[in-house]
Amino acid sequence: MTDILLQSATGVAGELRAGRLSARELVKRVLERVDAVNPGLNAVVELGRESALRAADDADRVLARGEQAGPLLGVPMTVKEAIRVAGMRSTWGDPAFAEHVADRDAVAVSRLRSAGAVLFGTTNVAQMLADVVECVNPLYGRTVNPWDRTRSPGGSTGGGAAAVAAGMSFVEYGSDLTGSIRIPASFCGVYGLKPTAGTVPLDGFQPPGPPAGPTEMAYLSAVGPLARSAADLRTALRATAGPSGAEAKAYRWRLAPARHARLADFRVGVVLDHPAAAVSSDVGAVLSDAVDSLAAAGATIVEGWPEGVDPIGQAESFGFQVRQFFAFHGGDPDFAGLPAVVEQHDRRMAARAAWDRYFSEVDVLLCPAVCTTAFRHLGPDDERPYPELGFWIAHASLAGLPALSAPAGRTPGGLPVGVQVLGPRHEDDTAITFAELAAEVIGGFTPPPVAG
Repeated sequence: MTDILLQSATGVAGELRAGRLSARELVKRVLERVDAVNPGLNAVVELGRESALRAADDADRVLARGEQAGPLLGVPMTVKEAIRVAGMRSTWGDPAFAEHVADRDAVAVSRLRSAGAVLFGTTNVAQMLADVVECVNPLYGRTVNPWDRTRSPGGSTGGGAAAVAAGMSFVEYGSDLTGSIRIPASFCGVYGLKPTAGTVPLDGFQPPGPPAGPTEMAYLSAVGPLARSAADLRTALRATAGPSGAEAKAYRWRLAPARHARLADFRVGVVLDHPAAAVSSDVGAVLSDAVDSLAAAGATIVEGWPEGVDPIGQAESFGFQVRQFFAFHGGDPDFAGLPAVVEQHDRRMAARAAWDRYFSEVDVLLCPAVCTTAFRHLGPDDERPYPELGFWIAHASLAGLPALSAPAGRTPGGLPVGVQVLGPRHEDDTAITFAELAAEVIGGFTPPPVAG
């Protein structure tokens, strides 16, 4: 890839520090790419052109003085429209909130600015983030997939995944409750990380309205990065993770080191199919080839589900937890009562314990991110496809594990396939490092036709 706009964020940050490129020049080129490509994709929904150029000039002055630079200094990036960026609309794609403008940055956004990132725009979402199949809403319309415009980029962070794939953004910050980072990353052929639960503060990620009260229900939801390399996920996570508010005074967060630095040292669990969410033959073939390549590179392959993990039961428990999540946040008035809550709490903690035992002997587990490739766009009367989509993303979310989707290859029809990498709790860099090393043998990001 020779186009600077298709390089990794980590790589372009190095170009800026070396003086081979100015931040203003880079931001101008990104804005030109958005002007050229976005009308056909509808991924970026709001731009802050002048503020981005001012931030780029500030970055250039810091670089010129030779001052200590943040890891993302001068790097242009986008944020999911549902995450608050001061001065930009945060509507969640709902007409009821059409005029809502964020008056402050979310904590993750503030930390990205502190790391030097130039936040120049926000990206499209599914209405109220309630869809992982499509990225469409009444305010901004539909986002299309840069690999095939007749197909969806997935939801609800579909706009961000499409923008990163098409070279319109170096890093996106999105959110993931039921796969809203991992599914779009897989459909668009980029990397996307759902961090360990609670690692990145959720402050500033909520629908418009009065501030939400404190709740312990946040263990299912996460905000995290999408990018064109695994290394960029690490950079963005380091910039945004750690406690906020009163907790920030109690302890300091650091990213635990990866367990290994060589692919051959990894013990890799593998589950590539299950009747509850059968994987399509073209996706299965790509994933199988990827595992064969990892084995040939020396990784130890351990097949099968972890002992004590009931994949169907845990997927059902995850569904209950999601319904409970929405009940606590003002929806689902018919939600089941206390006995079921206690039972499902016990099941969730049992799942966490089973995964913790498994990761005492295995380093990562590979499974599908999605059981199929990107869907064709749906008409208003079309039935929602693949109700089992939640199966493969359920297990990491239920147990609070870090999980990322990484490009694993493409089908004969040319559509990207993502492999999901699950890691031990609080060891996000083990999953990230594995994905980084795996790219050397199974391939990493490839630009889609729209970005070529």
